[in-house]
Amino acid sequence: MNFQRGRSKEEPEINLVPMIDVLLVILIFLVVTTTYSKFAGLEISLPEARSDALDNNLEQPQAIDISVNAMGEYTINLAPVKFTSIEHLRDTLRSAAENSDDPLVTINADAKASHQSVITIMEASRLAGYNKITFTTEIKRTE
Repeated sequence: MNFQRGRSKEEPEINLVPMIDVLLVILIFLVVTTTYSKFAGLEISLPEARSDALDNNLEQPQAIDISVNAMGEYTINLAPVKFTSIEHLRDTLRSAAENSDDPLVTINADAKASHQSVITIMEASRLAGYNKITFTTEIKRTE
């Protein structure tokens, strides 16, 4: 039995106003609690060097030239060295230093040499007690 004749049925509707209010509150909460940091990269200041001629009165430290090619083969002062361990490389560095306290270790690495082979040279130098390490590079000339 239908006791409500003549009355029209109410159409169900979804009220969006409370949902929008809740979303705005969440948005305001996120804006207020979020910290904004600008991370563009590391800011470093590189050291500067002068290109003046070296003073001849200064004593130049003895240099040990270590080269590594793309295959991971080492040479110390143009003498080939078979890499067996870091300790062996350390001992070879010490014998190449010829009683020098802290020689300058110059690393000549091929552009395609692995990062690990360069780190191995640096570690062997550290184990030998040599703190002065430098790298050689080639200037790319544009013509």
